[in-house]
Amino acid sequence: MTSQTLAVRPPHSRVVFFALVGVIATVGVLNAGTALRAFAGEPAPAPVVEAPPVEVSPPPPPPAFVFDTPLPGQVVNSPFGLRQLPWEENGRLHEGVDIAAPAGSPIRAATDGVVVRTSASGSYGRFVEIAHKDGFRTMYAHLGATARGVKPGLYAKRGQTIAYVGSSGRSTGAHLHFELRRKGKPLNPAFFLGQTFAQADDLPLRAAARVSRKVRMAQVSRWPEGVKRTKTKGGRVQTRLSVADS
Repeated sequence: MTSQTLAVRPPHSRVVFFALVGVIATVGVLNAGTALRAFAGEPAPAPVVEAPPVEVSPPPPPPAFVFDTPLPGQVVNSPFGLRQLPWEENGRLHEGVDIAAPAGSPIRAATDGVVVRTSASGSYGRFVEIAHKDGFRTMYAHLGATARGVKPGLYAKRGQTIAYVGSSGRSTGAHLHFELRRKGKPLNPAFFLGQTFAQADDLPLRAAARVSRKVRMAQVSRWPEGVKRTKTKGGRVQTRLSVADS
């Protein structure tokens, strides 16, 4: 009898066979799904791409100095510089600016600081003085009244109402006399009001300290109380002050 030798396939070949069949079937299903979506007009899903990280720059530092006008909307009608009043024989330095405004208008602190004086004198009338950083000081004079709670030691924020317009002291009408000083030296407020400075080096200290040699004759609508007119034989007007000048 003839014997036949049967070849026996190793069992792992079946596993490989079925795995290959599964991969082919999966690819066929995916291709079929893509074909159906394309046939139906549905766009194929776009590949997901991760956006690169966005670098956020830090915000700029706050400005070192900010000066607001103490009377928003009003204009300076008597500037900083050499000025002669009708009752004066010679000109002298007008160490601030005059800002005309209706009596009772609120006066705001030009920048953050601490109130150091609230008093009155024959020339300034009622006034408030505020000390600020870096040796700056502001003066608000000829006031009608100070705001409630404003007294030495108060920390006044920029824009806070500290007083009200009046015509106290040697004044020719309702207005604010505003001075700005640094370490005792008067500066022209026009270089600072409404301005922002990023750092101390940006402050226009040299320009603000300059004083023109030209003397401006002031025009006044009325003479202040305490000033009397007298005439000499030559017809020249002289004055006699009955109030103390600080």
